[in-house]
Amino acid sequence: MGHRVFVTSLISQHYLSKLKEHMEVELNPLNRQLTQSEIMQFARDKDALLCTVSDEINSEVMDACPRLKIISNYGVGYNNIDVERATSSGIIVTNTPGVLTDATADLTWALLLDVARRVSEGDRLVRRGEWKGWEPGFLLGTEVTGKTLGIIGMGRIGQAVAYRARAFHMNVIYYSRTRLSSEEEQKLGVRWSSLNELLEEADFVSLHAPYTPETHHLIGRQALKKMKKSAYLINTARGPLVDEPSLAEALRNQEIAGAALDVYEREPEVPAELKEMENVVLAPHMGSATVETREAMARLAVENLICFLKGERPPHVVNTRAWEKLYG
Repeated sequence: MGHRVFVTSLISQHYLSKLKEHMEVELNPLNRQLTQSEIMQFARDKDALLCTVSDEINSEVMDACPRLKIISNYGVGYNNIDVERATSSGIIVTNTPGVLTDATADLTWALLLDVARRVSEGDRLVRRGEWKGWEPGFLLGTEVTGKTLGIIGMGRIGQAVAYRARAFHMNVIYYSRTRLSSEEEQKLGVRWSSLNELLEEADFVSLHAPYTPETHHLIGRQALKKMKKSAYLINTARGPLVDEPSLAEALRNQEIAGAALDVYEREPEVPAELKEMENVVLAPHMGSATVETREAMARLAVENLICFLKGERPPHVVNTRAWEKLYG
């Protein structure tokens, strides 16, 4: 019980209790997202940190926390953490992959159907008392069944989205850094294409790529110009994959039909122009927001910490080089 951990956000009480059996746990006392300086203040004398994807853990934080040995990230993505600096400082970084695949794929489809059929737009209209009754030309959307879905990034979530597309008899094309085997492509009913081909052909472009320096603003001015005027962009991956000013311009100029977003470049900030557009669906980063998924994320985040404290390799180490150098 000599080890101490700081937890930046309230997670499952059940798994917090399990963590307390192995460590001295200090929980964020402010009941809100912490600033970077506050994280540094609370974690400065801790051996471990359990943080979320909303917490930026950079070199400044690590310098302020000299006892830190492990950062357990509550989320599959970890671009909020300077992993390279953690590795050079001998700090193990872990994440929670796999458990949010279905929840995120489900939300992707919720957003795709919403923007295609103008559900949120209609909801707002009804609530304002502006619905005057059924009319033949009222709130016409676009059909999804039989259209072409372009998936950028064919990892677990991308594959789960593709699998669901079969129910809509869609033509699914994908672009990914690593191509699936021919057997996997046949099983999913998908076809690999170049990025340019995908952008030109797809009626719906859904982003599921990781965020890296190479994918920063992957969907920018030139990519948007390649899309059909009738196409829709859906992003449930990472906000910085999309150049938001360019997206707003493309929507304003009717260069694409609409967009549905769950993530943003500077969360929780959302560009004002996007908020004003009726053909944009905006969700508050809720891809993994189901009771079942958040419990599973808490389980993995806590398991990673407990294994480390026992001297065992955590199930989901991000910087394996650091683990092998220090403990392998």
